[in-house]
Amino acid sequence: MKVLFACTELYPLLKTGGLADVATALPTALQAEGNEVRRLLPAFAALQAGVEIKGPALALSGQGGPALLGEMQPAPRLLLGRLVSTGEPLYLLDAPALFHRPGGPYLDPDGREWADNAERFALLSWAAAWLALGGDPAWQPDVLHAHDWHTGLAPLYLHLSHAQPCPPTVFTVHNLAYQGLFPLKAGLHLGLPPSVLQVTGAEFHGQLSFMKAGLQYAQAITTVSPRYAVEITTPEQGCGLDGVLRAHQGQLHGILNGVDYAVWNPATDPRIEHRYDASHLAGKALNKQALQRQFGLTARSDALVFGVVSRLSEQKGLHLLHEVLDELVAQGGQLVVQGTGDPGLVDALQQAAARHPGEVGLHLVYDEPTAHRIVAGSDVLLVPSRYEPCGLTQLYAMGYGTLPLVHAVGGLADTVTDASLENLDDGTASGFMFDEFTSAAMARAVRRAFALHRRPTDWTAAQRNAMALRFDWQHAAQAYQSLFSTLIPRAPAP
Repeated sequence: MKVLFACTELYPLLKTGGLADVATALPTALQAEGNEVRRLLPAFAALQAGVEIKGPALALSGQGGPALLGEMQPAPRLLLGRLVSTGEPLYLLDAPALFHRPGGPYLDPDGREWADNAERFALLSWAAAWLALGGDPAWQPDVLHAHDWHTGLAPLYLHLSHAQPCPPTVFTVHNLAYQGLFPLKAGLHLGLPPSVLQVTGAEFHGQLSFMKAGLQYAQAITTVSPRYAVEITTPEQGCGLDGVLRAHQGQLHGILNGVDYAVWNPATDPRIEHRYDASHLAGKALNKQALQRQFGLTARSDALVFGVVSRLSEQKGLHLLHEVLDELVAQGGQLVVQGTGDPGLVDALQQAAARHPGEVGLHLVYDEPTAHRIVAGSDVLLVPSRYEPCGLTQLYAMGYGTLPLVHAVGGLADTVTDASLENLDDGTASGFMFDEFTSAAMARAVRRAFALHRRPTDWTAAQRNAMALRFDWQHAAQAYQSLFSTLIPRAPAP
C-alpha cells in the first residue's frame, strides 16, 4: 500500500526529540514490509541540506485551505526529492518565509514559540491533505499517517473536503502534553468554518487545538506504547483531552516504538571509542573510562556512573534527581548529564557540579556523539519521567548493557523489567523501577542499583539480559500495516 507520512523532523538532519528517530526508522521498516512510503516535511534548511530535488515542483491549489495559500509570495509549493543518504523519496513543503529562518523548528533563537506557528503548521497539514486527495497526479497514497499536533489539522482538512472516496488518516500522538493551542479566531484565517470551532470539533477551552483536531477527525489514533494509550484516557495523564480519548477509545491503539539497530548497536557504533557486545563486555569498561575523562570525573573503576540524556524538565522527573543527587554521590556514585531545558534545573545541576568536583559532569547542549558515549559508558541511565509516552533512551541503554532506572509509567513500564529478586532469579531483570513519583522512591531505586552493583555476577547477568532484548521496528511496522489495512476500503468482489 502507499503511505504518506507527514511530520516535522528527520534524524540525523533535524532532531529535537524522539519523533525524528521514528520518522527515520518507521517508514524504512514499512518499506521493508513491501509498502511504498513517502514522507512530507517542511523545507527547513537543515532538511533541505540532506535532500536532492528531483523533478518539477508542485503548485498547491484548492479551495478551503489557509488564507496564506493565496497571500504568500512566492506561493508555497511542494518539492519532490530523495534523501541523499538512502535514496528514499519525499516531499518538502517549500515556503521560505515560514520555514527558512534562524532558531529551531518551533522556537525562535530566544526560545519563544514562533508567532506564526499556527499558519506554518496549518499549511503543512493542508499540504498533507492535498497530497492525500491526489495533488500529485503521479502518486496518491492509500492512507495518510500524521504525527503530533504539527499535522493535527490534516484529518480535519480531509473531513472538510467531503471527497469521496477519501483516504483514511492515522494520527499518532507522540506526546499529548504538546497540543498546538492558538486563539480560536485564528481558525477562520486557517480555512476552518465556525461549525468545527466548537467543543464537538477542534475547540479546547476557548482555544483552537491542533491536537484535538487530529483526535476528533482521524479514523484511527495511535500512541507510542500500549500503557500510554491507557494512561491518556485518565484525568491524571489526559492533559484535558481524556474525555475525547475515551470517546474514541475504540479507535485508540498503543504500538511500541522500536530501535534502529543500524544506529544504536555497541558492536558497530562509530561514535563510541570501544566497540563491544554481550559476550565481550571489556569494551564497556573502557568506554566508562573514556566517559570519565570526557566529563572530568575522577577515574574510579568502582564508581557507579549514572547517565542522563534528556530534556531538562520537570516532565522528565529531573527535579527528583536534584533531590537525590547528594546522596547518590555520597554512596560513591558519579553523574554525567547531557541536555538543555529549564533554567532552574540547569542552575541546580551547575551548583551540584560545583559542590562535587570530579563526581558530577555536565554537557548542557545536545549532540548525538556525546549521547552515544553516555549510553555506552554509563552503568545506569536515569529516566525518572513523570510521564513517558514511550521513551527511546531506555531502549538504547539496554542494548548497550546500561541498566535503566525508570519511573513505572508509559513505555518505560512496558519495556523495563525491575531487578527484583524473583526477576534476577528467572533471568528477566533489565533495570530498576520505582512506582511512586517521589524523591524517596527514586532514592530507594538508586540504593538498589548500588546493592546490585556490589554483586558483579548478578549485575553482569542483568546486563546480558538487557542486551538480549530486541525492540525491532519490524514489529511496529507490521502492527501499523495491519492497522492501515483495516482502514482502507476494499473493492467489492466481482
